[in-house]
Amino acid sequence: MATNAEFALRLPPALMEEVEVLAVEEAVSVQEFLIRATAERVAADKEHRYLDGRHKRAISGDFGRLLAKAGSATPIVGDELPEGWPGSAA
Repeated sequence: MATNAEFALRLPPALMEEVEVLAVEEAVSVQEFLIRATAERVAADKEHRYLDGRHKRAISGDFGRLLAKAGSATPIVGDELPEGWPGSAA
């Protein structure tokens, strides 16, 4: 069974007031609000690090080579490459 860590948190009064208002709006306790907010931030940071790592491993031009393998079927209306897009006919 997982255990919860305890941590004393001191927030500036003005920030605490805003947290309390938001917690009431979401119909959760201040503790639940802070847990959710922390979890969202951790998830966002993890995603950013993951995507940054993927970006660093990317090889320039791979996307164009992948599109070239897709064939030459006419795009669905509204699914065309934007004007000026590298490799586009426009």
